[in-house]
Amino acid sequence: MSSDGMTFGLAISKARKTLGLSQKELAARVMKEEGGGSISPQYLNDIEHDRRSPSSGHLIRQFSGILNIPEEYLYALAGRLPDDLRPNKSDPEKVVAAFMSFRRTLKE
Repeated sequence: MSSDGMTFGLAISKARKTLGLSQKELAARVMKEEGGGSISPQYLNDIEHDRRSPSSGHLIRQFSGILNIPEEYLYALAGRLPDDLRPNKSDPEKVVAAFMSFRRTLKE
């Protein structure tokens, strides 16, 4: 949860309602990564009520595109790093420096 009380689920719910989409309509537009098919309305409901987190960056990117929410913001709310920024692809000193810079920026 962010300092303003915003959660991933709340951000998804607010954006969906702003666009006038039902949970069923949004769920039908969000495709699973493996094997295709859309997510279930129940899974979306669980996400919106913060009972579940998005299972992959693939879902975060889809929510971002469909709901017009910056991808980086959704990753932050989900408490995840995008795949291209995973620490195993960087040296530890760069990861520490990046997090220190990130914290400073958010505290401003």
